Amino acid sequence: MAGRQAITGNPVPAGHPAVPGHDCGLCPRLAEFRRQNRLTFPTYHNGPVPAFGTLSGRLLIVGLAPGLHGANQTGRPFTGDYAGDLLYDTLIRFGFAHGTYDKRPDDGVELLDTRLTNAVRCVPPENKPTPAEVATCRDFLSQEIASMPNLRAIVALGTVSHASTLTALGRRPAHFAFGHGAHHDVRDTVRLFDSYHCSRYNTNTGRLTTDMFRSVFAAVREHIDRNG
Repeated sequence: MAGRQAITGNPVPAGHPAVPGHDCGLCPRLAEFRRQNRLTFPTYHNGPVPAFGTLSGRLLIVGLAPGLHGANQTGRPFTGDYAGDLLYDTLIRFGFAHGTYDKRPDDGVELLDTRLTNAVRCVPPENKPTPAEVATCRDFLSQEIASMPNLRAIVALGTVSHASTLTALGRRPAHFAFGHGAHHDVRDTVRLFDSYHCSRYNTNTGRLTTDMFRSVFAAVREHIDRNG
């Protein structure tokens, strides 16, 4: 990718994806929101949130974007808000993580065979990235996928993540309908699993229950164990 060193501030090691620098200015609206948050919440991370987990993993989970008082605060995906409560509990239950999740990046939770990232790396106003921002950040997602040689399963949390992941894979989203619990073979060795996002809004409204969320990861566990 052109400008890898300029965006990250440092050369990118071979086999590793490029990452946006802490002061990434590719999305002006998000950069301005980040500037405001640094004034309002000076102790927060307030920057693009890096992926968490191993590049050698067989599972990649793609969320939407960092929450203002979640990953934007802590600097670790899905850490600090309700979405993380449900996600990390589920990952631990199905053997994709171990430890005790405590909403802190230093809580000792370790991902197993798994990597977490977001379709958009910076917190957006009202938790709603624009299509242009999703498209701009997709190059980082594409590189995450390309840097995982053992990848067997991707979980897309929500329709935006579903569509951006398919586009990153060179697939047309219109050919793969999103639906909670749906799965799609997107490469010879990779299956995409869909889930409603594990947000507090979705769980409070009953759109997503704990059992519904766990059922997705039960299917992922079975797929990975069966396909090696």
